[in-house]
Amino acid sequence: MKLRYDFYDTKDVGTLALVASAKGLATIAFLDDEEPWREKLQERFAKADLLHDGEPLQEIRDWLDRYFAGGHVGADDYHGVLDPGGTQFQRKVWNRLRTIPYGQTTSYGQIATELGDSGAMRAVGMANGANPLPILLPCHRVVGSKGELTGFGGGLWRKSALLELERGGKQYEMFG
Repeated sequence: MKLRYDFYDTKDVGTLALVASAKGLATIAFLDDEEPWREKLQERFAKADLLHDGEPLQEIRDWLDRYFAGGHVGADDYHGVLDPGGTQFQRKVWNRLRTIPYGQTTSYGQIATELGDSGAMRAVGMANGANPLPILLPCHRVVGSKGELTGFGGGLWRKSALLELERGGKQYEMFG
């Protein structure tokens, strides 16, 4: 299997690694250090050949350009094919993430309730943590039950920065 990757620099959250499989967009990763990222990618895609080739990633680059320019873009505004993998439950959670409006938040408990199991908050949190396409599938818009910023694979500072960007530069404040 060949994976094509490229990097995308932002002023808000640092460098992103973008990865496409032959099927579609597979990963958006916050890049703090390239070596652990490569190891993680090799774990997920055993025996994959990594090719630095940005051409198949142009559509997500265009979408990210609009997003980081403050455009109110959602996952439905990205028309490329997604290849996130995941379990059936994870895909249910990730599909729900797609529906959270730009600049708004919801809670892990609310998502669990909407998926038919109000006790599945931790499972929703685990699925969020496994989300391979953050920003596009906006797991940063999921907060704790009292509005607190909790758990984000890219670090809470990035979660806060993304929410602030979506609120037009206004800091995120907890509700309730």
